[in-house]
Amino acid sequence: QVQLVESGGGSVQTGGSLRISCVASGGTFSSLAMGWFRQAPGKEREFVASVASDAIRRYYASSVKGRFTISRDNGKNTVYLQMNSLKPEDTAVYYCAARLGWTSTKINEYNYWGQGTQVTVSS
Repeated sequence: QVQLVESGGGSVQTGGSLRISCVASGGTFSSLAMGWFRQAPGKEREFVASVASDAIRRYYASSVKGRFTISRDNGKNTVYLQMNSLKPEDTAVYYCAARLGWTSTKINEYNYWGQGTQVTVSS
């Protein structure tokens, strides 16, 4: 069973930056594809970014491409999401997710989820 714990959320002004992290335990991290999703109040959870187990293939939602960067450190069992040029519409709870096999942008293809970390961007 894989456990995921996010950290690093907080409040920032428009244009600011944050880096959130997710530490995995209980599985072979280097075999897991990792993803970040977010859910704003009153909205459905949506894909943000994902990275394959090889740390090379990365995918982004069009709304964050060019501003967010996903990365992973297999030695630390950690995946990161560097968020730059933040906008109020980025405000959401950000969730880390993991799955065995290929990376995916689809929520229902991830088996393991963290508890989420709040990111608030004020104007």
